[in-house]
Amino acid sequence: MGWLVTIHVLAAVLGIGPTYFGHILLRKNQSREQLLDSLALFGRLNYFPKIGGTLAVVSGILLVALTGWEFSDLWIVASLGVYVIIQVMVVGMLGRILSRLAQSLSAVSEREMVVQADSSVLLAQANRVYYTVSVLGLVLILLMVLKPM
Repeated sequence: MGWLVTIHVLAAVLGIGPTYFGHILLRKNQSREQLLDSLALFGRLNYFPKIGGTLAVVSGILLVALTGWEFSDLWIVASLGVYVIIQVMVVGMLGRILSRLAQSLSAVSEREMVVQADSSVLLAQANRVYYTVSVLGLVLILLMVLKPM
């Protein structure tokens, strides 16, 4: 059972950890080229939450199935609910916003170094979603750490 807990914790750390780099990558006052580079790096970093998050959920479900916990326990239901909300926000909202931002930046002349107003609005929207997801990620971590023993 210890090996499954180890896999679960490592998957969660590898899955959630890179998520917090998004705040650095999506910072304001970047040139067009810097922001395009940040979006490209953001896309590559997104593999960690996808793979690690999936592995964490699967190992978590196995942990519940193999231990005395039940899927009706409040902290498990809350954890799964928070995870689903995070996924909806990241895949459904943040993905669309960043796609529109990349399109907006691509439409701008390469010689223009300043990010346009519509791109700035999209960047601000992405940051708001990202901060919400980050807070929900912390709530998820707290639910895992403070679960009933």
